Amino acid sequence: MPGSLLPRSLADELTKELAGRTAPPVSVIAPFTGEELYTLPHSTVAEVQDAAARVRDAQRAWAAAGDAHRRAVLLRGHDLFLERRELLLDAVQSETGKTRGQAFEEVFTSAAATRYAALSARRILGTSARRAGIPLVWRTRVRRTPKGLIGVITPWNYPLSLALMDIAPALATGNGVLQKADDQGTLSVLLARRAFVDAGLPPELWAVVTGPGAEIGSAVIDQADYVCFTGSTATGRTVAQRAAGRLIGASLELGGKNPLIVLDDVNPEKAAADAAYGCFSAAGQLCVSVERIYVEKGVADRFIPAFAERVAHLSLGTDFDYTADVGSLASAAQLARVTDHLDDAVAKGATVLAGGSVRPDLGPYMIEPTVLTDVTAEMQCFGHETFGPLVAVTVVDDADAAVAAANDTEFGLNASVMSGSRRRARAVAARLRAGSVNINEGYRATFGSIDAPMGGVKQSGLGRRNGVDGLTRFTDATTVAESTGLMQLPRTGPEFAKLTGLMVVALKALKGIRRR
Repeated sequence: MPGSLLPRSLADELTKELAGRTAPPVSVIAPFTGEELYTLPHSTVAEVQDAAARVRDAQRAWAAAGDAHRRAVLLRGHDLFLERRELLLDAVQSETGKTRGQAFEEVFTSAAATRYAALSARRILGTSARRAGIPLVWRTRVRRTPKGLIGVITPWNYPLSLALMDIAPALATGNGVLQKADDQGTLSVLLARRAFVDAGLPPELWAVVTGPGAEIGSAVIDQADYVCFTGSTATGRTVAQRAAGRLIGASLELGGKNPLIVLDDVNPEKAAADAAYGCFSAAGQLCVSVERIYVEKGVADRFIPAFAERVAHLSLGTDFDYTADVGSLASAAQLARVTDHLDDAVAKGATVLAGGSVRPDLGPYMIEPTVLTDVTAEMQCFGHETFGPLVAVTVVDDADAAVAAANDTEFGLNASVMSGSRRRARAVAARLRAGSVNINEGYRATFGSIDAPMGGVKQSGLGRRNGVDGLTRFTDATTVAESTGLMQLPRTGPEFAKLTGLMVVALKALKGIRRR
């Protein structure tokens, strides 16, 4: 099969819409073949600044247009996005190397995030009454206003969903967007943007720039009123420092070394199938995918063989249809990272239970999903994120040992528990230090719950996307409180002398009736 079903002319047409085209272009490679997919123009810092100015001009009109108008445009964009899903699937597969099914997950989640943001923004932005410090004497309300220009820095691995989970709520709350897309995901981003522009979104309101992260990503942060970043923990620290230097907020979804706990009351075959998907979706190139499995010893002799067999029979492929279970790594750099971790582990005594072979016969960056045991602390894959189709399985005595091992990491992005008893699984889940915990699922239950916040703890990030938190982060809260005139508060010493006793009685009475 070819590396892409997209005509080169479409890529050339879309990249003309980029903000800035004076820097030398770079080649974007099709992971399925290793051949050039298209050439991508990069932006300069000056072009980023010009794009930011145009976004700000468009944002003022967008904010003034009102919630009803914004909602209508975004919902029309949602519909066009779904109508064009086959083209979007082609683009995602072409740029990332995913299977068709895993590309569809992106389309599904992106549409869900857009719908949620469009329909929820009014409630978030509406002025709300709050409890006054002295009831009846003061009246207090809070209003929210858009921050202005939101900088969004997105990775290559999920170019649609990780973009729209940030961009849709930013637009819905009245902001403009300056997005730095990764080179390997820009075509997918531009196709998504076109659907919303065709639905009525002002084209200047969502600007896309490209180029090296250190230069162009930094330029985006320097222009933004708030920044969203998805990527590695190391780069996330740099983003946080630069944002803090400007006293702007940031939400950062960073790395993970995500654990899965398998309790001894599971159905081994079902747990094995669910675990395999949680580990190897997008060839493991997903921030929330499973890289560590801890199995209670009571089920280990049944689960581990079932898991290894399931993984060994996963279908690898590069077709633009639904025949493959696992696709390609995205680049030569990704392949080198995974093979380095694998070779290091094997050299230091790890055992390969399934997979472990590079498959150039299927594609230049193809490697079999790999299951390891006997992984120890001196191996790279023990504590460092592999970000590929490599998982370590460890047998533990009981749930307490599994929880201790799962929490023994600097990361805390995602975790999973599998059990025949949801009550038992919930008890274990409550003890895990992670931003999201899935029960009898690898990652999709939390990743797809758009009404719930998503993010990491410890070194896995700051802030949250999705849910109410994912909308309010793009707004500034202003408190407006007024005196009702019912009572004149003291202003002079003698006036305080007369009223302090009454005010103390009021405080005690409010506490007595449990009034906040």
